[in-house]
Amino acid sequence: MGLTRSLLLPIGLVLFLLAVDAAITMGLVSSMVSFLHHRGRGPFAVAPPDGSPFLLAGLPANLVVNQGHTTNAAAGTALILVGFGGSIALWLERRARKKWDRSSACFYIWAVVVLLSWLLTLVALVYTFVETAKTAGQAVDLAVARANPPPAHYPDGRWTPENWYAAVRGLPLASADQRRVIGGYLTIMRGWRWNLVPMFILGFVLLGLVVLEVLRTRRRDFQRVSMVEVLAEPFKRASV
Repeated sequence: MGLTRSLLLPIGLVLFLLAVDAAITMGLVSSMVSFLHHRGRGPFAVAPPDGSPFLLAGLPANLVVNQGHTTNAAAGTALILVGFGGSIALWLERRARKKWDRSSACFYIWAVVVLLSWLLTLVALVYTFVETAKTAGQAVDLAVARANPPPAHYPDGRWTPENWYAAVRGLPLASADQRRVIGGYLTIMRGWRWNLVPMFILGFVLLGLVVLEVLRTRRRDFQRVSMVEVLAEPFKRASV
């Protein structure tokens, strides 16, 4: 049985939830970036129980951040183009249906944007989790760290910010305050990574609803054209 009722209301509700989730993701990523450029740069004082204290640069030599840029792009697209753009597209769609009883071209353009945004979110989700898994399970070698004091950076390994600061937090840091701050920002880093999951799901639900609505309106328009042709057929025969 085909859909007969408009899906614009549920589309609007899911759109609102997606925009909120995308805004949260952007806020978390921005907070992490701010940390990397300020307190996260260190240096951190390390006090091994069996050796003399030394300083460790806050950032490693091989820090991987592209997954953060991709996530920020996906969230920004979902918030600006899909969220704000969708609000305008839905308003124009309702206006076109009420005034001319047809769909707005902007709605179809926005439907394509929804698809592209969801694909970008999928890329960000897969890329982030794969990169995090590939760089997980590492530890900071104290001997290597001691041999590379600031301004040198820890040379070994390849790290995401989340895995790097998890390893740093596992060191015998001299400052309890630095440990607490790192722990707080670790929660933020894990938060934006896992927040990609609901953003992906909401984007998929929105895409499904938009596709169904496009199919419904296309079917309705086709049936309307067919009915007009049927009604016009007797007049065509009479004119012949």
